[in-house]
Amino acid sequence: MIELTRERDVTVVALGPSYESLDDDALEEMGGLVLTAASTCDPPRLVLDLSQTAFIGSMFIELLVRAWKRISERDGTVVLCGVQPFCAEVIHVTRLDTLWEIHPTRAAAVAALAQA
Repeated sequence: MIELTRERDVTVVALGPSYESLDDDALEEMGGLVLTAASTCDPPRLVLDLSQTAFIGSMFIELLVRAWKRISERDGTVVLCGVQPFCAEVIHVTRLDTLWEIHPTRAAAVAALAQA
C-alpha cells in the first residue's frame, strides 16, 4: 500500500510494509505514482517516507533521480525521511545525499518543507 497525503502544503508519499524491498516488481507498481506526484503536486514540495523500506536498488535510485528532476524543473524540492540503515548507506555511497535532505521522521521532513 502507498499512502499519498497532504500535510501543511506538502505532498507526502509513504510506502507501506509491502514495499519493504523495492525490487523491480515493486517499482512498477509505485513508480508511476511517485513520478505523477512529482509532476503535479502544488506547491512542488514532496516528502518520500521510506520508514518501512529496508532495501533499495539501482532502479529505485533511478526513480528518485527522475522524480527529483521533475520537481526541480518546477522549482520544487524533494526530501526523504525515515531512511533505514541499508538504504541510507546506498544513498550515501552514491553521493545522492548531496541532492536530497534526509530527515529522521515524516514530521521533521514536512516541517522543513513547510518552512521553505
